[in-house]
Amino acid sequence: MTQTIYIVRHCEATGQDPEAELTEQGADQANELVKFFEIYTVDRIISSPYIRAIQSIKPLSEALNVNVEVDNRLAERALSSNDLPDWKEKLEATFDDLDLKFEGGESNREALTRGREVIEEAFENDVDGTVLVSHGGIISILLSHYGEEFGFLGFESLTNPDVYALTFHNKEINIKRIWEE
Repeated sequence: MTQTIYIVRHCEATGQDPEAELTEQGADQANELVKFFEIYTVDRIISSPYIRAIQSIKPLSEALNVNVEVDNRLAERALSSNDLPDWKEKLEATFDDLDLKFEGGESNREALTRGREVIEEAFENDVDGTVLVSHGGIISILLSHYGEEFGFLGFESLTNPDVYALTFHNKEINIKRIWEE
């Protein structure tokens, strides 16, 4: 059996905090996701608890009559609890050193562990297609794990929204970007 996990980065939002909502354009993008997924099988939807992630997938959930399961393990990775003017350089360094951790933050390895748990549990579930909705940081860490060439440059190339397919067949996982702007 071939199983696919669709990893969706949330649509355009008003900010980065957990309560940030979608912009008007982000709401339009969420409706575009409904049309986009018409050709794919979606049996299950799991989302980050952040408002922007849930709002990004709610129209698809309603169109398919599939409940959104909220999973805290899909929350965005905190780089630091401090304001980091050079956050981009620090973020890039975390892709070279998975254990690098800044004050109040989470290492890539820690974020990867919780994110992989969700993916592994989804593959253990006997469904064809699962949508996971999350954020650029955690998504890029996961995609870097399953496709080592992704890395920091992959993070920089992510769009809002974005969709990658992780296909599991014969104990092998393949990654492919399927979102087209």
